[in-house]
Amino acid sequence: MHFHRCTTLLLTLSALAAAGTINAQTTQQPDQQEKRILGIIPNSRSSGGLTEYKPLTVKDKFKIARDDSFDRGTVVLGMVFGAQAQLTNANPSFGQGMKGYSQYAATGYGDYLIGNMMTEGVFPSLLHQDPRFFRRGTGSGWVRLGHSVKQIFWTRRDAGGYEFNYSEFGGNAAAVAISNAYCADNRTASDAISKWGTQIAVDLAGNILKEFGPDITRKLSRRRNRN
Repeated sequence: MHFHRCTTLLLTLSALAAAGTINAQTTQQPDQQEKRILGIIPNSRSSGGLTEYKPLTVKDKFKIARDDSFDRGTVVLGMVFGAQAQLTNANPSFGQGMKGYSQYAATGYGDYLIGNMMTEGVFPSLLHQDPRFFRRGTGSGWVRLGHSVKQIFWTRRDAGGYEFNYSEFGGNAAAVAISNAYCADNRTASDAISKWGTQIAVDLAGNILKEFGPDITRKLSRRRNRN
């Protein structure tokens, strides 16, 4: 269920980019990165430049993972997905009511926390890959959309150049395996694959929002000023 909703979100964001409603064409260079996109989505791992690449230290990678994991936006996302999981009775053993919701919310937040630590800290450090998202900020909507999607599959190496993003796919797979310890009702292979796909889809949606979010914020700010 999560995966289907994430897919719908991705298609919606893609359509908006293609239609030009979220700055399909801009000449503005990437600016200083906001701490949060739209005031909610944690943005600790975004970088505004594509030139003069400097690799991160292991300490820097874990700082990014920590900042994203313990951000209030991550807590909110965990609570939202926890509520959705409760509505669909994803883990019957959790029950309903506030007691059940507290377990769903804790599980949702735990999934994000572990996923962030694995994909932004542990795996990038072990594999010498860069966990950051490098915002383009210029070009057509389709070009920027493709740039956002590409970084899920390809990432920078600490030594320079690019390679397959093992940290994203392997890190989320490890996070799903760990989540089996506290999700007793969803331990089948199909459940694991669905959850793994959801984690990657959420990260992909996050990339798109990080690319276009500052444009959305500027447009909303202009509208408020005009009004």
